[in-house]
Amino acid sequence: MTSIGFGTWAWGNKVLWGYQPDQQDVLLKNTFNEAIDQGLKFVDTADSYGIGNLNGRSEELLGKFCKNLPSSQYKNLIVATKLAPYPWRLGKQAFKTAFNASKARLKGKLDRVQLHWSTARYAPWQEVQLIDGLAELYESGFLPQIGISNMGPNRLRWFYNRLRMRGIPLKSLQIQFSLLSPVPNKCLQIKEICKELNIELLAYSPLALGILAIPPNEDKIAVTTFLRSTLFRRLLPASIELRQELNKIALDRGASQAQVALNWCRAHDAIPIAGLRNPKHAKDAGQASKWTLNKKEKQALDVLSKSCNIRMPNNPFQSD
Repeated sequence: MTSIGFGTWAWGNKVLWGYQPDQQDVLLKNTFNEAIDQGLKFVDTADSYGIGNLNGRSEELLGKFCKNLPSSQYKNLIVATKLAPYPWRLGKQAFKTAFNASKARLKGKLDRVQLHWSTARYAPWQEVQLIDGLAELYESGFLPQIGISNMGPNRLRWFYNRLRMRGIPLKSLQIQFSLLSPVPNKCLQIKEICKELNIELLAYSPLALGILAIPPNEDKIAVTTFLRSTLFRRLLPASIELRQELNKIALDRGASQAQVALNWCRAHDAIPIAGLRNPKHAKDAGQASKWTLNKKEKQALDVLSKSCNIRMPNNPFQSD
């Protein structure tokens, strides 16, 4: 069965997730420990996670938490970060400093580096230099695995072939993938290419920022940030039939809606990266890994997903 990973986007993000360090760091430590106890072995972060003076906070917290793990759990955990192709990061050596900074924040636990987004639409030459720089880190033995993020089918094949010419495997592609993800047909096309090329497909925002976990009779939800509340006002009414089916399957299974939504991603050969902010989220993600949807359940959700006209916004950096 395809596994489930967890993500740390909210760890340090005040704007979208309302992060407060004094109130939440102990809670996040307990969340991390619960995720490990649940058998989750893949965690995703990024050097851009954390707003303003909290930049890099996600990696810092993750590094501290990892350091306290028993050796067996530490060894089996895969920590993946994403390096941002900021405009000032130019040339093949541009990621070297960023890589070393991330590795220091993660206290040496760094198993995979992913190019965070594509610059193909505004500076295609930049991402060529950056991926070549990651390739050199890999060839020098500093970097075990390379992945990419927010790439469409054309750039996916380009990156795969670029690395293959050097004998380097492309380990994973990470895209927004859920029952409400934008351009569902393109997601399915990407899925088939990943299957063909033996590339792990990682699904970020598998719960559509939490929308898919909300029961259909609970449309008035208190959300702490303006951005999420704006999105919820649009998507909650549009997704009610989909959430009714999620709720029905959840009740039949004795599971949560979140578990059903995560297993829909797994049914499409994707590894969902569940964002975790408290131990309950971690336990839910762990429980989701213990069962799968049947064919009838998957098909019912597929139909309702395609019929939902209002969807999550597309990432502006997603390439073709």
